[in-house]
Amino acid sequence: MRDQAEELRLRMLRNHSQLGRSIAVVSGKGGVGKSNFSTNFTSMLSAQGKKVVLIDMDIGMGNIHILLGKSAPHNLKDYLVGEKLLESVMFDGPNGLKYISGGSGLNGVLEWSDSMFERLIEAFEFLQKSYDYIIFDMGAGATSQTLDLLVALDDIIVITTAEPTSITDAYSMMKYIYLKDPQKSFFLLCNRAFSKEEGEDTTARLKLAMSKFLSKDVVVLGSLPEDPTVRKAVQQQVPFSILYPQSEISKKLSSIVSKFTEEQLEAVPSNPSKFIDKLKSLFKGGGK
Repeated sequence: MRDQAEELRLRMLRNHSQLGRSIAVVSGKGGVGKSNFSTNFTSMLSAQGKKVVLIDMDIGMGNIHILLGKSAPHNLKDYLVGEKLLESVMFDGPNGLKYISGGSGLNGVLEWSDSMFERLIEAFEFLQKSYDYIIFDMGAGATSQTLDLLVALDDIIVITTAEPTSITDAYSMMKYIYLKDPQKSFFLLCNRAFSKEEGEDTTARLKLAMSKFLSKDVVVLGSLPEDPTVRKAVQQQVPFSILYPQSEISKKLSSIVSKFTEEQLEAVPSNPSKFIDKLKSLFKGGGK
């Protein structure tokens, strides 16, 4: 029989191993299908039995709930100002995923009150203990606040298209984050590719640029094709992976999700204290 101290130690180890990873989905510019990827990606992860929460960080322009065909009467701001409990701003999405809408009025991140900051930290600590993945759908482009927030997260999924401006902006964002934290893990995806070759060429160019100029390796997840079923799914406000599970893009996404989860099995465990310390540095001005 194990004594109580041993039981407690094993329980703590189990709890530590179950801490969720914080992941940002980003793009250098708008119009690349980032939010569509986020909703379908998280939906597939949830369908595989993962506990996932999707947080819409496209402040004032959030559309996650629309793509999910859901409503969000309350949002992250309502929680931060103390008007709602965290549970009250979390809503059910397809396949068991949870989502939080960003709402509006959150632009002045570094001007938040101490109480708002403390509530944010409490929320992230709770979510890390309760979910396998906390996925942040970031706004297109970058601000100083969002870029600093990205540095606090575990992994970055970068969405690009084959357009030269999209490739350039994707590289610039990865470079900025890398210079802040060289250990950051990057996962790269080409969306809306008109051919398999175009997708492979796009990701290969970015991977080479990161290796050549920054000596940084990135994981290529693959590419998703330009597919008319995406537009149809958006019009019906249902993720394409649910509405058209046998479509080419859904099958491609399934392979991407599998590759991502396999990579995560080999990843360094999420360090909650590092995550929280970085957030504190950001909001107390230490990261500036």
